[in-house]
Amino acid sequence: MHATVHGRVQRVAFREHTRREAERLGLSGWVRNLPDGTVEVVFEGAPEKVDLLLSWLAVGSPFSRVDQVDYNEETPQGENDPFVIKYSA
Repeated sequence: MHATVHGRVQRVAFREHTRREAERLGLSGWVRNLPDGTVEVVFEGAPEKVDLLLSWLAVGSPFSRVDQVDYNEETPQGENDPFVIKYSA
């Protein structure tokens, strides 16, 4: 899944909360801030777990305000690496 989260999602620990939630769900992928103020998230795993993270993204972290989540399914890459925060766009 490839998602872009819009709203007040930078400088509110959104990436760290996303990483923790993805890790809790056993998903692989990454999250990063984009220059336009959105957050990009790419993740894969069991379909039901992917759906759970997608639902979580619509709510967000405690200090965030999510206005919109754009997403599209992508072909899984078969990654099994830990979910990480990327620090460059």
